[in-house]
Amino acid sequence: MVLSLTTWNINSVRLRMPIVERFVGTYRPDILCLQEIKCQNHEFPLEAMQALGYPHIILHGQKGYHGVAIASKIPLTEDHRRDFCGVGDSRHISAIFERGGRRIRLHNFYVPAGGDEPDRTINPKFGHKLDFVEEMKALSAAAEPDTSAILVGDLNIAPLENDVWSHKQLLKIVSHTPVETEGLTEVIRRGGWVDLMRELVDPSQKLYTWWSYRAKDWDAADRGRRLDHIWSSPDLRPVLQRIDILREARGWDKPSDHVPVTAYFDL
Repeated sequence: MVLSLTTWNINSVRLRMPIVERFVGTYRPDILCLQEIKCQNHEFPLEAMQALGYPHIILHGQKGYHGVAIASKIPLTEDHRRDFCGVGDSRHISAIFERGGRRIRLHNFYVPAGGDEPDRTINPKFGHKLDFVEEMKALSAAAEPDTSAILVGDLNIAPLENDVWSHKQLLKIVSHTPVETEGLTEVIRRGGWVDLMRELVDPSQKLYTWWSYRAKDWDAADRGRRLDHIWSSPDLRPVLQRIDILREARGWDKPSDHVPVTAYFDL
């Protein structure tokens, strides 16, 4: 059987339910991980999501900001929400699901964007981002015995040179500064994670999941960044079939600036 899992920064789930419905109606992933839902748990469009075929939904919402959700056709257990940096933001949720005889811990993250100025002495948002990434370095893909792991989300960092439209021009731009890219690379290294998107697409090739609202013609300009990620424990790499980035969704009516990224596993 094939397991399909999508990660998508939806940038307000209530505002963008029409494109969620459009996406799910066509692609029907088994599990949908959303970031930046921008609503409290009781405001989440629960009935609408269940009507789309997702009876198992876990939430970590927040009024007007942040927020993550996992909607699944597969039962979810042992859900956990971690408050990174101890500031009360809703930026992480995880749960266990079982498929193909495997027990899998799924993490869904929304890492702080970090503001505009890459200097923590004058920009507390950037400091918060760096502290968040520092805490992530302790997150191991082998944290639980007999349990595989998948980590997805909007990590707000494009770590490799070809994860941005211009490496040289973005070296001093938040999301691609060396302190951020080195930090995220260390999260992967220390945690024993596998960057699945780059397992399938050579690092010499451009790869984007986000295009700014500021561009008049985002498609023609194509100044993208790979801010959305799918990682796993090494044991899941052999069963990975493919990963699809739905670029066309950036051009849908009232789109998010991020597009859905879907991994397919032979599970």
